[in-house]
Amino acid sequence: MSAPLIDPFARAITYLRVSVTDRCDFRCVYCMSENMTFLPKKELLTLEELDRMCSSFVRLGVRKLRITGGEPLVRRGIMTFFDAMTRHLESGALEELTLTTNGSQLEKYAADLAAAGVRRVNVSLDTLDDDKFARVTRWGRLPQVMRGIDAAQAAGLRVKINAVALKGFNESELPALTEWCAARDMDLTWIEVMPMGDLGNEDRLGQYWSLREVRDRYAQHYTVSDLAERSGGPARYVRLEETGQKIGFITPLSHNFCESCNRVRLTCTGELYMCLGQEDMADLRAPLRASPDSDAPLEDAIRAAIGRKPKGHDFDYSRQRADGQMPRHMSHTGG
Repeated sequence: MSAPLIDPFARAITYLRVSVTDRCDFRCVYCMSENMTFLPKKELLTLEELDRMCSSFVRLGVRKLRITGGEPLVRRGIMTFFDAMTRHLESGALEELTLTTNGSQLEKYAADLAAAGVRRVNVSLDTLDDDKFARVTRWGRLPQVMRGIDAAQAAGLRVKINAVALKGFNESELPALTEWCAARDMDLTWIEVMPMGDLGNEDRLGQYWSLREVRDRYAQHYTVSDLAERSGGPARYVRLEETGQKIGFITPLSHNFCESCNRVRLTCTGELYMCLGQEDMADLRAPLRASPDSDAPLEDAIRAAIGRKPKGHDFDYSRQRADGQMPRHMSHTGG
C-alpha cells in the first residue's frame, strides 16, 4: 500500500465521489438549466479510464467510492464499471461502493447493482407530490422513481432519501416525507440548496431554507436526540425517538462542515476538485492519457492535488446574497 493521502490540514482523504457523466434524464432546478449544453463524449473519461483512475485512488487509501453524475445510470455500459470495481471490494481494499441517483433507472439496474456489491443507494427526492415533482425536476416522472425505490428495496439495497430543502416548495411536506420514509424503513437527509450554476433563472437566496429551521420544525412534533455518529460524509444526524428514524442534515450554509472533510470529487472529464465550493482543480486526465503503461505520473498528480486541498469553502447566505457562488452547475462536479 502506498503512503496514504493526507491534505495540508492533516485530514486523510479516504472518500472519492466520481461523476461518470454530466448527462441526466431530469433537469432539477437547483442542479441544471433547462436547456443544458452537454460535453462532447470524446472529452469524457472512458469506462476503462474511470477504472484506472479509481483504482489509483484505492491504492492511495481511498476506502469509499460514491458514483454520481448527472444521473450515473444513464451512462451507457455503466454496469461494466460497477462490475470492475467489485474486485476492490472482494480484496478488501475498498470498504464501500455506492451511488447517488435520481431513481429513474433503478427499476432496471437495482438487482445488477446489488450483485456488483453495492449495498446502499441515495435517492434524490424532494417531494411526494406528482405535480411538484414534475415542476422541480422539469422532466421527471414520480411513479417511475417510486418503482425504482421498490426495486432497490426488493434487491436488498438500503435506500436513503436525499431531499433538498426548498423554501416555499417542500416546507409543508416535512411531516409527510418523514412519515413516508419511516414507514418504508428509509433514512432521510435534508440538504441546503447551494449557490451553484447560472442563477439567472433561479433565485438561490429565495430557495434557501435553513436546516436550523428544519430541525426546529422537527422539535415541534418529535423528541429529537443528537447522534454522535458520522457516515464519512458531511451530514450531522439526529434520531426521532417516536419513529426510531435517523434524520441527516447537510448544512454547507448554516453550519460549515469542512473541518472533517475527507473527500474529493472527480468529474467525468478527469478534473479533480479538492473542494466543492472552490474553483481550484487538477487535471488528472492529461497524466492518465500521457502514460498508458504506468500509473506513477497519475499518482504523483493526485498527491500534488491533495497538497492543494483548501481548509474550507466560501458558501455564505448570511449577508442576504449568495456569496461564494460557483458558476459551474452541480451536475458538472457531481451531485
